[in-house]
Amino acid sequence: MGRKRKGRHVSGWVILDKPAGPTSTAIVNKVKWAFDAQKAGHAGTLDPAATGILAVALGEATKTIPYITDAMKSYRFEVRFGEATNTDDAEGEVIKVSENRPSDEQIKETLQHFIGNIEQVPPQFSAVKIDGQRAYKLARNGEDVQIAARPLFVKSLILHDRPSDDLAILEMECGKGGYVRSIARDLGNLLGCLGHVTWLRRTGSGSFDLSHCVKVEEIERLSKTKEIDDLLNPMEMGLMSLPHGTTTLEGAAKLKNGNPAICFVDAEYGEEIWVSHADQPIAIGQFKSGEIHPSRVFNF
Repeated sequence: MGRKRKGRHVSGWVILDKPAGPTSTAIVNKVKWAFDAQKAGHAGTLDPAATGILAVALGEATKTIPYITDAMKSYRFEVRFGEATNTDDAEGEVIKVSENRPSDEQIKETLQHFIGNIEQVPPQFSAVKIDGQRAYKLARNGEDVQIAARPLFVKSLILHDRPSDDLAILEMECGKGGYVRSIARDLGNLLGCLGHVTWLRRTGSGSFDLSHCVKVEEIERLSKTKEIDDLLNPMEMGLMSLPHGTTTLEGAAKLKNGNPAICFVDAEYGEEIWVSHADQPIAIGQFKSGEIHPSRVFNF
């Protein structure tokens, strides 16, 4: 018999405007403690120096994390030309310098090379595993880390602003697994001037944008109070990418026992969907011949 989880059975999404400094894990732990929640997790790590949207799931919403993790993400970030660092951001050591500086037109033209399905090599200082070890740990030990290129879909990448000859602010929308630091590094290399990220802000994550965000200070102010639940977004917001159907009271009972049930939905055979009854999420599963075959069931 498993141990009973400590904390409240509270479910929903808390969208943080992560400040620069703390790790994503530290933010998740703070939110879990503040809500006294049984379970918590996040949908997409942000580097400690990065800011912006960190989507934290509580309780049953943790079952919807993959649908936000796999969704498109949007970023705004600044690239400094003329310097390459060992971390591809401003936290690292400068390892090469260049006197070259690109024009706006050169930047815009070169950005086209990063649109669509591309291959991207993650930074040496990243959480990618190599022979069971994190790349950043190997890099810190002075090892020459060889990381294989990975596929990435980039929907858009544009020049937003040019504060100076040394700096460019870019905006990108991309799929799962994108490293903004790699974009800055590779852009600088293609332009022949080197480059690294100076700051990074995530502005969109799946169905969430900055308008959904709360500050960490607000979480701290309302910790352990009844009012903190007002900061929760519905867990269904993690399922916006899937077709939504409904089921009957009898169907809901079947689904809660892990059995297929009738559902009413506009979906193709074999498509992944989610269903609710009386505005309560019940299950996620495959749609087959008028029924949903559950793969995840929500327990409230």
